[in-house]
Amino acid sequence: MHKIITFCWLGIMTSVAANAYAEEEDSDLPEWAEERVEPFRESVGNWVDNTSRRIDGFFGTDDHMQAKNESYLRFGQEIDWMEGDGTSADTTLRYRIDLPTSEERLRLVIESDPEESQGTLEEQGSGRLANDQRDRRSSTLGLDWLESRDKRENWSNRVGAGVRLRLPLDPYVRFTSERLWQLGEGPWQLESNNRVSWFNNEGYSARTRWDVGRPLSERRHLRFITTVQWREEEDTLEYSEIAEINHRINRRSALRYSAIAIGESASNPRMTNYFLQTRYRRDIHKGILFADVIPELHFQRDVSYDPRWAMTLRLEMYFQREISRDYF
Repeated sequence: MHKIITFCWLGIMTSVAANAYAEEEDSDLPEWAEERVEPFRESVGNWVDNTSRRIDGFFGTDDHMQAKNESYLRFGQEIDWMEGDGTSADTTLRYRIDLPTSEERLRLVIESDPEESQGTLEEQGSGRLANDQRDRRSSTLGLDWLESRDKRENWSNRVGAGVRLRLPLDPYVRFTSERLWQLGEGPWQLESNNRVSWFNNEGYSARTRWDVGRPLSERRHLRFITTVQWREEEDTLEYSEIAEINHRINRRSALRYSAIAIGESASNPRMTNYFLQTRYRRDIHKGILFADVIPELHFQRDVSYDPRWAMTLRLEMYFQREISRDYF
């Protein structure tokens, strides 16, 4: 496996060196593959958009065909490897059905994989959430009430309620509040995102995230992210500190360098994991097909902080009518 990691690293560095300043086409796929991918993407993307707009038209207004619709379907295939734990592979399907005209401020939302089901901070922080710990029955149907406030001027709040779509039905209530500050006259910005939620089968959970950052150049951005999370089901306070540099190599490739520390418990605080991560993301085909290579080096408490390598390889395809390139 160490040879595979070395090979992937060499591939990443070669790709970075070759593409950093080159003028690129929109696709890495050969012509025969592009001819098969494009009709399939367009067909499924139109189906996702039309389906969501028809549902929106039933609940909403006559403007449902003109309103911006953020519904999507995302299909992924990933392979995870952790030294000492072996390799696992999985196929994922995530979706969101957005109904923007259901009311001016009241939105009907259907989505998979809500935040509360995305595991511990260690799993979230690494960006390589263990597939066997995802809740496969976590799709939700709910109503969100949004305040028409600019988070740069006031706290922007959202209140949501609905059910998790599984038997027995699992009702939930969620409150989210966001704020963005410009720190003085300089380039630094501070963003706060806070959430409190209750699920009937899992109890209460709360999370607060504080993100301070600034651009270093036109292509690089520095961020420091502090997150604290508590879930009644686990009854453990978790916290994480992340320092990361995001580097947009060109319009189709990006790199993220991260140093992450994870801890838990308020009464007996202890650090459970330190790790270094590099994430290389490549737009393989026209803003719809992406590949990720994520090597990591972990120092975990439960193995006496001995270094352990990890690697995630991921391929994702997005289905929307309007193609967005903002997936980095």
